[in-house]
Amino acid sequence: MAIDVETKDCTAVTDAELAEMADMCVDGPNPYSVGLLSKQTEEWVLISTARENGKLRGFAFSTLERIGGTPSVLVGLASVARTSKRSTVLRQLTDAQLHRALMAFPDEDVLVGTQFDNPGGFDAFKALVDIVPRPGHKASGEERAWGRRLAKRFSINTSRYLDRDFRVVGDDGQSCLLDYETNKPDSIDPDVAALFDDLDRAAGDTMIAFGWIMAEDLLKYG
Repeated sequence: MAIDVETKDCTAVTDAELAEMADMCVDGPNPYSVGLLSKQTEEWVLISTARENGKLRGFAFSTLERIGGTPSVLVGLASVARTSKRSTVLRQLTDAQLHRALMAFPDEDVLVGTQFDNPGGFDAFKALVDIVPRPGHKASGEERAWGRRLAKRFSINTSRYLDRDFRVVGDDGQSCLLDYETNKPDSIDPDVAALFDDLDRAAGDTMIAFGWIMAEDLLKYG
């Protein structure tokens, strides 16, 4: 069955849709409440939803904006149901965001940033280059500065953000992250997995990560 993806303004989200999102998350590791989801409609501009035969399989709040003049796609709270098609759902949600980026920022390289708490989250970055953090790479001062900019945009207090590790220390609350886990954990590079060794998922720790999609690569999402 095909996955149908729709992107619309957050102002158009209905109470019934918020309840459907909460129901999808209830059995996962991040059971987002209707109240928290409703707050996201005020903090983000776009919502993308993915459905299989009419049933919600994933969603993502996001915005397109310029940070210091740099075109950016920022993904806030997002979740993908733990089905056998989860990788397809994630890819199609990502494709929808990149399509919007092409429409908003033609002929420009675009930064994509989000936060997640396990190495499977990097599946959302398959189209990107110069991903930070990554194994064997010592982040430059500018890359660390980008991490701080994103932390600020995600409303993360500076005292909770460790910019050399790109790690957000949890506050025992519920983190608004990209909630996704690969269904092929054995395929994860051990060096990538090691980036998360110090994260305490139970306490709400996350990693801020970002990468770039070049203008010529963005064209394929037209």
